[in-house]
Amino acid sequence: MLTMAAVLIAVAALGGITLATLHLRQKGLPMARFRDYTYTDKLFAKHGMKSVGYWTALDEPVKSSTFFYILEHPSREAAAANWQAFQDDLEWKTVKAKSEEHGKLVEKIDSTFLTLTDFSPLPRI
Repeated sequence: MLTMAAVLIAVAALGGITLATLHLRQKGLPMARFRDYTYTDKLFAKHGMKSVGYWTALDEPVKSSTFFYILEHPSREAAAANWQAFQDDLEWKTVKAKSEEHGKLVEKIDSTFLTLTDFSPLPRI
């Protein structure tokens, strides 16, 4: 079993990662988790984005209103191109529309491209 540190070391060596923080509308978490697990992960892969993991917070108020995931990218440029292709994908638009039949799930997404610092305790490869 790989540790999270091993995964992040490998990802950092490849180019970078995106940390996405989804700020959900009220009661959006169960459906957002279902949508991401069932559909979105496959579409990420289709567009060259590798899922590192999905998280929820342990404590309120963040626990019921926020969803986190990390995606691996070979470069920042690839991340931007892959994300645009994902957003333009007809299958994604269909999945998103269906999952939001009773209202919007995500209020906003904060997306941050990360790279390992020189002083990080995780070794660079």
